[in-house]
Amino acid sequence: MSTADGDRGRRSAPLLVACALRIEQVALRSAGRGAGHGSTGGHVLLRTGMGPRAAERALGRALERPGMDRAAVLATGFCAGLVPGMHPGDLVVAEETRDPQGIVTCTGSALLAEALARAAPGRTVHRGALTGSDHVVRGQERAQLRATGAIAVDMESAATLWTASRGGGRPVAAVRVIVDAPEHELVRIGTVRGGISAFRVLRAVLPAFHEWHRSLLLPRR
Repeated sequence: MSTADGDRGRRSAPLLVACALRIEQVALRSAGRGAGHGSTGGHVLLRTGMGPRAAERALGRALERPGMDRAAVLATGFCAGLVPGMHPGDLVVAEETRDPQGIVTCTGSALLAEALARAAPGRTVHRGALTGSDHVVRGQERAQLRATGAIAVDMESAATLWTASRGGGRPVAAVRVIVDAPEHELVRIGTVRGGISAFRVLRAVLPAFHEWHRSLLLPRR
């Protein structure tokens, strides 16, 4: 492939945004009304269902569709923070995702973090390792995962990016909004407030995803 052909391929590559839950899908749809699918300003939104196996199956099918062979993949939704001092509504940008299948290095995490800070002013943006789990993590298990160097955990991001990366050369990223943290666990009375905060943040940050995607489409020098 020539350089010109490669540049054209990058410019035509869509953005696939994957989430697991209906509430996450609602937030992203309400933010994305009016964006054209297949254009550089738009995206394809995929709800995978909950858990790593569902994420693998749904993403695998989506990437087999016509025109998706070069798609950039961004996993998003809610997560549990692992580091004391995190709060509901904080953002996590994965520098890598981890699960038993392996580690996936994310693309352009620094640029994505900067774009998120602009899209959600006043919200703290954390960067680091995002680990995967096949169940909701609470209590001592949260501390054990933190001891591995991870800063947050969710059930789908690692499986999503692992599936996306199997094709090789595809840009991948993960952005999660913290809905509970060590001092704000889901079982506590503040859960409803935390969930509303996380929903509003997720709805606000879609432009940052597009900014990240556009940066990938710039011609390489």
